[in-house]
Amino acid sequence: MSARRAAADLLVAVLDHGRALDDALNETPSFEALQGRDRAFARALATATLRRLGSIDSVLSRFLQKPLPDTAFHGRALLRIGAAQLLVLGTPAHAAVGETVSTANAMREARGFAKLTNAVLRRVASDGPDILASLPPGADLPTWLFTRWRATYGDAAAAIAAALRAEAPLDLSIKTDPGDWAGRLGANLLPTRSLRLDSAAGVEQLPGFAEGAWWVQDAAAALPAKLLRDVTGKRVLDLCAAPGGKTLQLAAAGALVTAIDKSKPRLARMRENLERTKLAAEMIAADALEFSASEPFDAILLDAPCTSTGTLRRHPDVAWLRRPNDVRALAELQTKLLAAAATQLKPGGVLVYAVCSLEPEEGPGIVAQALRQGWTRNPIVAGEIPSEFITAEGDMRTLPSHWPDIGGLDGFFAARLQRG
Repeated sequence: MSARRAAADLLVAVLDHGRALDDALNETPSFEALQGRDRAFARALATATLRRLGSIDSVLSRFLQKPLPDTAFHGRALLRIGAAQLLVLGTPAHAAVGETVSTANAMREARGFAKLTNAVLRRVASDGPDILASLPPGADLPTWLFTRWRATYGDAAAAIAAALRAEAPLDLSIKTDPGDWAGRLGANLLPTRSLRLDSAAGVEQLPGFAEGAWWVQDAAAALPAKLLRDVTGKRVLDLCAAPGGKTLQLAAAGALVTAIDKSKPRLARMRENLERTKLAAEMIAADALEFSASEPFDAILLDAPCTSTGTLRRHPDVAWLRRPNDVRALAELQTKLLAAAATQLKPGGVLVYAVCSLEPEEGPGIVAQALRQGWTRNPIVAGEIPSEFITAEGDMRTLPSHWPDIGGLDGFFAARLQRG
């Protein structure tokens, strides 16, 4: 019951109070009080519910005569958690229904909905799977978001939505000799030289963690830094750098890295990773829009703040925290960041612009605007990254539906630009 209560508290924090799941995991007392399997179960419940929330709500609506009151935060959360156990996690019906109802009875905030929860979840257990199977592609996502993807990606939108239903595997970037570490970790060596393990459990206990041989980084997230090509001995500016995976890549490749981020806590996490991996970078807490170096840089990596819609496998809460007007607001910020970066780059220097977003305004739209403002495209060519990730214009686009047979990857856009 305590795990289910914690999961309900996490859902309320995200869906009713607008907090990111990562923040809620660190700040929710009922979750922090759990240990071991209970803690893992609560997290799995919350994550599975968020990942399939659209479908879960569609199923629940068939068995509710009217929606719950707006203030019934925990009653609604427990219904969703119970349905997630039945429809997604495969929990036996007697356990899913009985334990969820017991949790409702034990919670002052949800006690008045215990009988309703029992009745609805019993209907979900018997009829819910057939309803779930009949729902259209994109049912797990907010309507506004899936509508945008259909307009941008056409038939591929359904494959993207389907790929987001699975939890992401664990990808690692290796300092040296990924082939050797693949054998030592029992991992798959991906075509891009990242390593992939099936489970993200027990990261700190894996061989090589303590000695800093690798760091956790999605395979797609590891590609933009490689687009700077040979950075040995070059001064490279990593803007909006925390938590630091790309900084570590650049430092491991021999660059003299200056990493800028305005979040001191995130820079502290980066410092820990640099110390663990025995890599060096200059870290500066500053707003990238205001930062000015004493001399320009040879190359710049700008991994700009974005809607993060390409990372929903890892962060399913993002789909429900974002709003349609966020796309335009973030595109405006990205334009300003790119203009600020131009002042920090040597003539002829290369900048890689990247976002973990699937929204065209934040990727191709920003590049099209940059090309009108004095930048030129330095096209990505076959051999640098897998050809399936290279667009007709010479930019990079990965989708969650890529690599379906080996676990997919995050959605990223990147372009290599140059100043005269």
